[in-house]
Amino acid sequence: QVQVVESGGGLVQAGESLNLSCAVHGTIFRINILGWYRQAPGKQRELVASVTSGGSRNYADSVKGRFIISRENGKNKNTMYLQMDNLNVEDTAIYYCNLRVLRDSFWGQGTQVTVSS
Repeated sequence: QVQVVESGGGLVQAGESLNLSCAVHGTIFRINILGWYRQAPGKQRELVASVTSGGSRNYADSVKGRFIISRENGKNKNTMYLQMDNLNVEDTAIYYCNLRVLRDSFWGQGTQVTVSS
């Protein structure tokens, strides 16, 4: 059974940094995509960044140059990180970790990121 668990959210001031982590527990197919999504109040969930099991990265235009996604692949545990620098108030949202593998999609419970001005 696959479990997805995020951590690392919090309250910071504009211009500061945060590092989010996502632990994926369980044995998964070696070809997969891990991604960070976020949802702000009153808005739709949007993709922030993703990284394939082969290491290819994709970023939303709004975070390019400020966020870096990375991952560590293991046998029974995969870990994904999101280093967020120069945060601004528009980055305030609940951040969700997502695993896509074959026809399945798994979500974490989300972690709150709040950026104050």
